[in-house]
Amino acid sequence: MDELVDAAVKAREQAYAPYSNFKVGAAVRGQSGRIYTGCNIENSSYSLTNCAERTAIFKAISEGETKLVALAAVADTAEPVSPCGACRQVMAEFNIDHIVLANIKGRQLTVSIAELLPFSFTQGHFYKSKKDGDNREYRKL
Repeated sequence: MDELVDAAVKAREQAYAPYSNFKVGAAVRGQSGRIYTGCNIENSSYSLTNCAERTAIFKAISEGETKLVALAAVADTAEPVSPCGACRQVMAEFNIDHIVLANIKGRQLTVSIAELLPFSFTQGHFYKSKKDGDNREYRKL
C-alpha cells in the first residue's frame, strides 16, 4: 500500500489550492494494477471545486478502468485526512473497499467504504417496475 500512498503524496504537489491552501493528493488502484492520481482543483466559485479523490477516480474511469480496488488520500493534517461526503459517495458508487487515509507525516488509517459511509446510496437502491405492477423492495434501517 506504500506505493499508493507515495503516489498520492506526489499528486498532492500538483494541487491547485490558491484559496484554501489546503492541498490534497489521491491515488486509486484499478484491478489492472495501474495507479491513477489526482489532486484537488479549487475554483473561486467554491462549489465548482473538485477534490483529489474524485479527480483520481474520474481519471481511472475515463481511461476505461471500471473496477477500482484501493484508494489513498493524503493531506497536511494532524490526523489522517478524511474525505468529504461527495467523495465518499463516489467511492461507494465504484465499491472501493480498501481506503487508506493518511497525512504527510506518515500517519495512516485503513478503512472500508462501509465505515466511511454507512447506509450509502448505491445501485441496489434502484428498482424496476413491471408492467403488471410495482415490485419495489425497501430496506428497513
